[in-house]
Amino acid sequence: YQLNLSSYMSMYLVIFPEGTRYNPEQTKVLSASQAFAAQRGLAVLKHVLTPRIKATHVAFDCMKNYLDAIYDVTVVYEGKDDGGQRRESPTMTEFLCKECPKIHIHIDRIDKKDVPEEQEHMRRWLHERFEIKDKMLIEFYESPDPERRKRFPGKSVNSKLSIKKTLPSMLILSGLTAGMLMTEAGRKLYVNTWIYGTLLGCLWVTIKA
Repeated sequence: YQLNLSSYMSMYLVIFPEGTRYNPEQTKVLSASQAFAAQRGLAVLKHVLTPRIKATHVAFDCMKNYLDAIYDVTVVYEGKDDGGQRRESPTMTEFLCKECPKIHIHIDRIDKKDVPEEQEHMRRWLHERFEIKDKMLIEFYESPDPERRKRFPGKSVNSKLSIKKTLPSMLILSGLTAGMLMTEAGRKLYVNTWIYGTLLGCLWVTIKA
């Protein structure tokens, strides 16, 4: 979710009510999420996790006087043919190696006045929004109609990531890196960042696993 602030504060606050990324291979997380919903009389979701309300409610309550709307964003990474089964989201390496040829993004604008302010009412409202997401994803992956599979409902806009859009950023990054490597201090900083950044990254992945 993105909380769109008025012109007085031109910024976005992005919130992930699920608390973590959906991964179909993490069956324990999925089972716990579905059990949590069932225990509270909420609809059990298949392609998304049961959303948590606290952070969303606190953010909305503190910022409601500055908000125009909430944008409900649903993202699907398209990958290789998977027989209709959802895959784990691609890593950056897989994305750069074109194992994810398309990204599908569905955006729904919700006016501030349509969002309930009381926490328990907002909990129901938020879960209903995730039920809508879940139905869209079921249709996306499992629709018997090929025309409706692998696409979101409504009007769509195709946007290709052309070389014209990516070349300026690449040139700027390359120029900054080359400038750093031309000095001894820059080279030391670059090498240390690469070595210690890699070690810290491996340690973080090991801890998280």
